[in-house]
Amino acid sequence: MSRTVRGARVLITGAANGMGRLYAERAVAEGAASVVLWDRDAAALARAVKELGDASQGRTRIHSYVIDLADLGAIAQTAQRVRTEVGNPDVLINNAGIVRGNQFFWQSDNGEDTRQTIQVNTLAPMYVTREFLPGMMADAYRAARIVNVASAAGTLSNPQMSVYAASKAALIGWSDSLRLELEREDHGNVRVTTVCPSYISTGMFEGARGPLLTPILTPEYVVDRVWRAMLAGKPQLLLPWSVGLSRALRGVLPVRAWDAVAEVFGVYRSMAGFSGRR
Repeated sequence: MSRTVRGARVLITGAANGMGRLYAERAVAEGAASVVLWDRDAAALARAVKELGDASQGRTRIHSYVIDLADLGAIAQTAQRVRTEVGNPDVLINNAGIVRGNQFFWQSDNGEDTRQTIQVNTLAPMYVTREFLPGMMADAYRAARIVNVASAAGTLSNPQMSVYAASKAALIGWSDSLRLELEREDHGNVRVTTVCPSYISTGMFEGARGPLLTPILTPEYVVDRVWRAMLAGKPQLLLPWSVGLSRALRGVLPVRAWDAVAEVFGVYRSMAGFSGRR
């Protein structure tokens, strides 16, 4: 799997639109045996199945499952359907995510945004991975990949996105710990890649402004970089390069010194104009 997913089974969450759809197109283009799409948008899923099916011309089987990942109880049921109807995936891309912002924490509503953000961004990838990981581990001679799409927001604090930052920080910690656990127990066929991009022009962060030296990324660029990192089994991908610099500076500078740097670079003002989408 170092060069292609040809012949593999690929499952993508949040796959009906945006970057999830781009991952699916990449899998079809490389000749995956099966591409499994999970999303809560039934109409968009139906369109994706038709268009991806037309593009594959029968070479790749396209499967879709309507699921709201905020409903954690539905994950096990849907995963069982996938194992029965398709088989255990070789590649799992935990792409689905939501963002709520433009408010200070105490101004948020009755907790619904907080609950859904943690469920979709943090708990759902854990639940989904737990369903399929045993099957990936079972065949030590078959390469498997797990991609967990986190965020640069999980590497540093930022006003007006406290819950989102917390959800992604938790995802980063879990994802990299899972990588280490698999390595320690000699399950080297399963590689975990943790992805931490800055703002991407998908509409999810509409109105947000990239800090100095941190341009808004295009979905196509991010998907290409993630795909190559996934195939190579790279442990972590930070995009763009300034995300790594910010993390390093935050690690070595005193808190107040980092606050001053972040203000100069516009990190703490990046969500001031956020409108986003729901």
